Amino acid sequence: MAATAPRAAVVGVAGPGLGAEEERLFRRRPPLGLILFGRNIADPAQLFDLTAAFRRAVGREDAPVLIDQEGGRVARLRAPHWRHPPAAAAFARLAARDPVAARRAAFLNARLMADDLTSVGVTVDCAPVLDLPVPGAHDVIGDRAHGDTPRLAASLGRAVARGLLAGGVVPVMKHIPGHGRATADTHHALPVVDATEAQLLARDARPFANLARLVPWAMTAHIVYASLDDERPATLSPAVVRFIRRRIGFGGVLVTDDLAMRALSGDPGALARAALAAGCDLALDCPGDLARTEAVLKAVPEVSDATARRLRAGARAAAAPRRLDRARAEAALADLLR
Repeated sequence: MAATAPRAAVVGVAGPGLGAEEERLFRRRPPLGLILFGRNIADPAQLFDLTAAFRRAVGREDAPVLIDQEGGRVARLRAPHWRHPPAAAAFARLAARDPVAARRAAFLNARLMADDLTSVGVTVDCAPVLDLPVPGAHDVIGDRAHGDTPRLAASLGRAVARGLLAGGVVPVMKHIPGHGRATADTHHALPVVDATEAQLLARDARPFANLARLVPWAMTAHIVYASLDDERPATLSPAVVRFIRRRIGFGGVLVTDDLAMRALSGDPGALARAALAAGCDLALDCPGDLARTEAVLKAVPEVSDATARRLRAGARAAAAPRRLDRARAEAALADLLR
């Protein structure tokens, strides 16, 4: 019997195992993918079992499993079971002394992250962060950024994306079209950015434009860009999605940031529908609350043909992981960062 077609959503689950009610819901209304958080992670064997159980429930061995494994503050896989990668700022600091070494280090670090992720069934990493911090902005980005100039962020972001792809993991650049000017943390409030369209294109969006043909997925920012749409945040704005597609030139999978963040308000299902109507490919809803997840999965349609094509292109880009000599890669990275 053929698997039920997936819904255009990526969702979380409540704990380290797939609950019976979650399994029933996913069999009835399968999401496209799963996203993992600390609450879902105990050790490698348990995590592998969880990702396998999710794929069995949705009936697709290739169902994407996502994680935020940037390094530094934002790393779901941590000691003692996994290597804890450094924050992006470590590579930016190295670039000030030796740009070539910084690119090599960023690639090796990402390649090692991919090795950790694929070993437990994770296939999509929400990295690199291409946001460009500016003085006076909120520090939610801070050391997660790969640099404060478009050239540096694109250079190191490209190395990260290539390292992940070389390890069989699809990268997700975030937060398009740029989070660096925001004066509030979108986990708690909705920021408004007053930069003109020309300013956005010249600075904030440039790293995304530079990587638009390499990175298969991008994640939206829950920010109002007043020059593009003074009412709706990017995630819910057809005008901003057109800007992302036409002016930035990104043609890959566009996934929302977490719809449960306080930058947004309203019914979860209505938010998910609005994001897809605006032009996003996938709605991301992370809390793992069963009722909320069911509301989102009820609200969204099946994955569209256009989204399916974008997903296949992303999967092909990461389909041929190269062999890794892990001990050698770790030693080389340590030497570069010393």
